[in-house]
Amino acid sequence: MLGLKKHDLSLLIIVAILTMAAPFLLNPFPTESGMAQFNAGYPDLMQKFVIFGIFAIGFNILFGLTGYLSFGHAAFLGVGSYACVWMFKLLGYNVLPGILLSIVVSGLFALLIGVITLRRSGIYFSILTLAFAQMSFALAYSVLSNPKFNLTNGETGLQVYADDPQWFHSDRLPDLPHLFGLSMRATHRMELGAWEFQFNVGYYMCAVIMLLCFYLAIRIFRSPFGLMLRAVKSNQQRMNYTGLNSRPYTLAAFVISGMYAGLAGGLLSAVDPLAGAERMQWTASGEVVLMTILGGAGTLIGPVLGAGLIKYFENIFSKINESVLHGWFGFLPDGLEDFVITLVYPFVGKGWHLTLGVIFMLVVIFLPGGLVEGGQRIGRLFRGKKPSGAAKSATTEPAE
Repeated sequence: MLGLKKHDLSLLIIVAILTMAAPFLLNPFPTESGMAQFNAGYPDLMQKFVIFGIFAIGFNILFGLTGYLSFGHAAFLGVGSYACVWMFKLLGYNVLPGILLSIVVSGLFALLIGVITLRRSGIYFSILTLAFAQMSFALAYSVLSNPKFNLTNGETGLQVYADDPQWFHSDRLPDLPHLFGLSMRATHRMELGAWEFQFNVGYYMCAVIMLLCFYLAIRIFRSPFGLMLRAVKSNQQRMNYTGLNSRPYTLAAFVISGMYAGLAGGLLSAVDPLAGAERMQWTASGEVVLMTILGGAGTLIGPVLGAGLIKYFENIFSKINESVLHGWFGFLPDGLEDFVITLVYPFVGKGWHLTLGVIFMLVVIFLPGGLVEGGQRIGRLFRGKKPSGAAKSATTEPAE
């Protein structure tokens, strides 16, 4: 079915069920309870889960299959965002043309950068991609914000104004991003007892696109093209000695990966019509590297898990402040309460990066295959099976 083997089809179905049921699964606690702050089932955060999942899936096609580590993928994310907003400014708020242009422009940009950077490998390739990304950030932040042509609007960010052409905009259509009249911000709220669930149009559009991207990634992983990319990662020099030219394959992987990133950037603008240069900073590129490694580089589901984990920490743990901690530990004697809060506070709120750093170190040290390897170990534990030599390396098990 769908050209997939049974195992891959099962994985796709599981991901589809989890994605479509996210408003229920991410709101486990009653709305008025003290634990409700850990709920993640609101539209803005769910959109980030799937959009950055797309970003990480695309990055994994390059890094997970070929071993080429790019530190400049945020450049394509930013280019896709700008392209989508420009379509809003010129044509109207329909998100479809903007998303399509994001994919095309980012693909062409990735082709240009890939032709240059892929002349080198290893750390030299990584530094070159980082250099191009930082140059792109500098251009977007200053040079291209020149009032004479103003392509990026500098630090303010590119947005839609009332005097923009919007040639195909109509008064019958919403003055917000929409899909043929269906607003991206349209949200249906459903109350079941003490719980409230939100079903957002923008989220489900992004979720469907993420599932299509996930399906395409499976087909790439299982194709002869995917096998050639694995050969590049295994031993590119030996591959070249056999007479095979690996550069067209690595360039194709780089362009596909860049198009995934551009699509993610376009979706970010589709749900929030603003594009800023901060999306092209090196920190955004480093974030997608963390997502892929945390989840499991070279696996199918790993990057999506890593993206969800980081965005959850960024948006949930960062909101835990001292008043919340006092509410949690208020049952303790005063002196002990203050002592416990003093110990915990550096790891929450603005210190959420510290918690993420500790988790990243533990994963790298004890689970080199990321969260996917952790899931495999738990599964073997419940099945009572000892890990075989081949199963010990989760990075060589891309199906999980």
